[in-house]
Amino acid sequence: MLEEPPVLQVRRLRHRPERALLARFADVPTGFLVDCMDGRGALDHRVKPVDPQRAAFAGVAVTCLCGPGDNLAIVGALAFVEPGDVIMAAADQFAGLAVVGDRVAGMARNRGAVALVTDGMARDTPGIRAAGLPLFCRGVTPNSCAASGPGTVGEPVVVGGVAVQSGDVVVGDCDGVVVVPQARIAAVLARLDRVRAAEAEMDARVADGLGVPPKITALLASPRVRFLE
Repeated sequence: MLEEPPVLQVRRLRHRPERALLARFADVPTGFLVDCMDGRGALDHRVKPVDPQRAAFAGVAVTCLCGPGDNLAIVGALAFVEPGDVIMAAADQFAGLAVVGDRVAGMARNRGAVALVTDGMARDTPGIRAAGLPLFCRGVTPNSCAASGPGTVGEPVVVGGVAVQSGDVVVGDCDGVVVVPQARIAAVLARLDRVRAAEAEMDARVADGLGVPPKITALLASPRVRFLE
């Protein structure tokens, strides 16, 4: 490296989604949102809540990128969090050290964050649960990290295999975390009513005793299926 990089680079978030739009994502199952985006948008299955009983949230992404075993970017992001935000911390899925713990969770809560999501590791499980902030991570380890950088805040990142930009909508529940790009918010909300209706109709059919989906019955009666005797 020809010269030392800055320990932290910050791009401020200028445009957040309107509160009225964000409110429409509250309590929406992550599976519904994935269906609205053609089966995509969910983080890697290993990113799960530390406390499954406190997993539901919907908020606006504030991104940060940590070096392996370093959390300066996460701590720095706290200064730019506004109420309703979600800290989305990319850690390149490094599993050797924890990048968040109970004190970071507590400070994020104090800043008004509604969740903290990382594809890195966490520590201090009892304290995280006591903090009351939904915290999603790849796993838990007692190993602690440094806070020396370099890192970024507000730049596009990849968390759990999904591209995220500050200003995107992030929704979580006990199944996982889904990212709705800011440019697709209106389209996803427009499709959400249809997804809800289809899910409700299928739920009603199952409750009434449905055992085989109609499309499977039709497929089995078509020439597209060959029965082997």
